[in-house]
Amino acid sequence: MGTQTETTGETKHVLEDTKNCLPAPSKETIEKITQGFLQHYLPDAQKAKASLDELTQNQRILLETVQHENTKFSECEAMKKLTDMMIKAKQYHTKLLIIKKEMASLHERSAKLKRRALKLQQQKQKEALQREQEKEKEMERERHLMAKPVLRQSSNPEEKRSYVT
Repeated sequence: MGTQTETTGETKHVLEDTKNCLPAPSKETIEKITQGFLQHYLPDAQKAKASLDELTQNQRILLETVQHENTKFSECEAMKKLTDMMIKAKQYHTKLLIIKKEMASLHERSAKLKRRALKLQQQKQKEALQREQEKEKEMERERHLMAKPVLRQSSNPEEKRSYVT
């Protein structure tokens, strides 16, 4: 490190000596150096500027194109979502029609069952009424068949009463 400090110190010393040795440049010299510098580097700088301008323009065009494509993509996505939604709506409509048919079928079957139950109930009532009527006829017949007392005209009071069979 000590060596580097010495070298740096010497370099500073040499530079200070050079400053003192060179005369100050004149305005004409500065002007010529400036002109030479500009003549040497200006065409390249102008070409670089033109290239940068062209690049900037191309980037704008590319950006607009990408934005346009993004818009198309978004529209495509929206269209796909709409298509999916329409497919689902059709599926739900089909399911709804199936459920509607099933409900109509169930309603028809329940109506048939109600009619059948009513017929069975009427049949049972009819049978019960018939049984009751038969019972009454049987009872009436038994009452007619029961022996009835007949009065005979006889002199014996015990013989007066006899039963007719």
